[in-house]
Amino acid sequence: MANDVVDHRRRRFLTVTTAVVGLGGVGTAIAPFIKSWQPSARSQAAGAPVTVDIGKIKPGQKVDYGWRGVPVCIINRTDAQVATLSTKDVRSRLRDPDSKADQQPPYCENNTRSIKPEWLVMILICTHLGCVPDYKPKIGPEPFDPDWKSGFLCPCHKSRYDIAGRVYEGVPAPLNMVVPPYHFVDDTHVQIGVDPKNKGAA
Repeated sequence: MANDVVDHRRRRFLTVTTAVVGLGGVGTAIAPFIKSWQPSARSQAAGAPVTVDIGKIKPGQKVDYGWRGVPVCIINRTDAQVATLSTKDVRSRLRDPDSKADQQPPYCENNTRSIKPEWLVMILICTHLGCVPDYKPKIGPEPFDPDWKSGFLCPCHKSRYDIAGRVYEGVPAPLNMVVPPYHFVDDTHVQIGVDPKNKGAA
């Protein structure tokens, strides 16, 4: 009608209220999407250091743990297994006997690829196509190697590694298996994912 008066204040109030409610609805709608971009507690835990009890691992025994979604084995190597690592007949068959490739932390750049000679801490993944090698602890003839000195055999394409995870010549795997950062918390506990010197998480 011609005589109707437009209430501008009421119109502004309705416009502002509608805008506020609309923005609130958009915020509510996108909140789950924004939250999904944040790492979950499980994802954060997957990257965290892992502390394991090695006190009950017997000489020659291998125990597997998970760290960052990969298998990490810890082996309490026997004196005989450790002794094979420096023998000429083993070293002469290895692709990288001195571990020159960057496959281990600096404090494991030694003949045993470890902090303590008897303890091997290693990511158990073949460097060829990512299979998980089998632990072959026996020192003596095996069907795949008549002069076997203990180590690992990949079931996928038969790559072989010694008991320090160093790869043999003439197999598909190009590199030694990876030694992760780790340190000894005490005599019976190892923390995987933390270097021993700076104590920083890797």
